[in-house]
Amino acid sequence: MRMLKHPDWARLRTAAAGRAKAHTNGYILAPLSALLLAACALGPSGAAPVSPQPAQYGVEPNPDQAGAPGTLQHFALGARPVPQWWQAYDNATLDAWVEEGLQHSPTLAQAGHALAGAREQLRAQVGSSVLPSIDAGGQAARQRALGLPDLGPNTDVYNVFEGQLQASYTFDLFGATRFANSALAAQVDAQSYQLDAARRALAANIVNAAISAASLQAQITSTERLLALAAADQAETERRQALGAASADDVLNAQATTENLRASLPGLRTQAQAARHALAVLMGRSPDQAPPALDLASLHLPDSVPVSIPSDLLRQRPDVLAADAALKAAAAEVAVATADLFPSLSITGSFGQAGFQWPTALSAAGAIWSGGVSLTQPLFHGGALLAKRRAAQDAYQAALDNYRLTVLNAFQNVADSLGALNHDGSAQASANRARQASLQIWRDTERRGTLGAVPASTVRASERQYQNASLAAIRASAARLSDTAALYQAMGMPLADAAPVTPSAHTASK
Repeated sequence: MRMLKHPDWARLRTAAAGRAKAHTNGYILAPLSALLLAACALGPSGAAPVSPQPAQYGVEPNPDQAGAPGTLQHFALGARPVPQWWQAYDNATLDAWVEEGLQHSPTLAQAGHALAGAREQLRAQVGSSVLPSIDAGGQAARQRALGLPDLGPNTDVYNVFEGQLQASYTFDLFGATRFANSALAAQVDAQSYQLDAARRALAANIVNAAISAASLQAQITSTERLLALAAADQAETERRQALGAASADDVLNAQATTENLRASLPGLRTQAQAARHALAVLMGRSPDQAPPALDLASLHLPDSVPVSIPSDLLRQRPDVLAADAALKAAAAEVAVATADLFPSLSITGSFGQAGFQWPTALSAAGAIWSGGVSLTQPLFHGGALLAKRRAAQDAYQAALDNYRLTVLNAFQNVADSLGALNHDGSAQASANRARQASLQIWRDTERRGTLGAVPASTVRASERQYQNASLAAIRASAARLSDTAALYQAMGMPLADAAPVTPSAHTASK
């Protein structure tokens, strides 16, 4: 049968062969393409979930200011917090204490060394997983081996000399190594943010300890004066009883008042000593080297406190950043567990010299080498690999929940601090007015007592009223100073001018 000739027959035949070849290659490339596509989506992205953006932090609108003239405090909404916020208290001694604590605190030193060690572990893992490993080895041995039956001597004694270089490399076909490095880098990031949070907490704790010690010392001074006034009242009551002008119950009441005040002093002194001891330890000193308490009046209330908007808050609070880094680490762990289900490809090679005698081992006849490729595909591990992947997915969901909770806690922290300062301002204003009124009453009564218009007991009563009002004012002032420090800490601004260096930013280039 004669085949018809067509001018495009050769072209059609070539096209048909090309289609057949493409069809055949499809069976080969399709599974590989599917694997490569799967490798691109081995795990979640690790991006932080969308966070709420409240119009105000608490149930009440964000206050613009709090307090009364003389102690008025403004809240600069949208302003960026200052790193060295404790300097706003305008006390050089307090500034020096905070700087000393940041430099010498064993807690920060320990956390810093732990972070440095974690970074070195990351570098070690990257170096051992990304680059091939090359090892040199050598041996010289003399050994005795059994000979074959009926062939020669019963035993053989001989020397073995060998030296070689061995190299191996595992291809990261599906990103298991890369994702493992990313997970460790994110964990180091989280540890870095935790260190920054610890530094901020240390600064706030030093400020609060200093405020507490100053407040307690002022309360002790006022209480000692109240005790002296009560003792004078008791002595006068006892003299009046001796003259028949006071009853035994009057004396007992005076004694009870005196002893109650005397009983309150040891507790105040214990708290004051504990505050100073805590301050010393925070600064890196032993308790016997605790600094003296500051004068509470020397701590000036910051006139203006910056308050970040919610979106900025989430980008600068170390605990939120640490939760975000932990989320990325959990996502990378899911990818690692998924990549372990796919094949792994490794190559090995060695080159060296060996022989039963030194001359042979060093000559060309002693050259030895080997090379090989291994491909491993997990088939059956009793469900362990799938269970490991499910565990990684559950851990990722837990990290998501932890991030959401951390964000909500951050908003609550700011809301509580703003609410406390708003109410502190009102409380301090009332306490100051009460103290000022009591002071005026005391001064007027004192002048009248000098003129003999009122007895000394009335003058002491007016002073006692003033001292009690002073105690309330001292507590209100200390609470406002401490809550201001809490708000500064809640803003989450790093203590340094620059953000902490994260290891993931520089490990990719190594």
